[in-house]
Amino acid sequence: MAKKGSWQEFSSNAASTARPTAAGSGPAGAPSPKAQQRVRVQRTKAGKGGKLVTAITGLEAPEAELKTLLKQLKAAAGTGGTVKDGVIELQGDQVAVALGALEQVGYRPKQAGG
Repeated sequence: MAKKGSWQEFSSNAASTARPTAAGSGPAGAPSPKAQQRVRVQRTKAGKGGKLVTAITGLEAPEAELKTLLKQLKAAAGTGGTVKDGVIELQGDQVAVALGALEQVGYRPKQAGG
């Protein structure tokens, strides 16, 4: 029974009003955490002395995982690159190559910028 003075529109079934938990505990067909991240790939020149750089942002992974991903991206693009403050930077205009390589790994990247 409801307590005196409290108003409740719906039944007090706690299971029906509970919010879903973390993404990993969902149904078997739920997307992986990689597919849920907002990964952006864009080319930029800012602060690079006029050189073009492809920046990959939005990756939520430990530093070691970012370095292994960087190694795969550098091999696919055939260029150098680095990880700075959680952002992967590839030398040159490698947007198309990065988009393809990230999709193969399981991310859902989007091209940002122009």
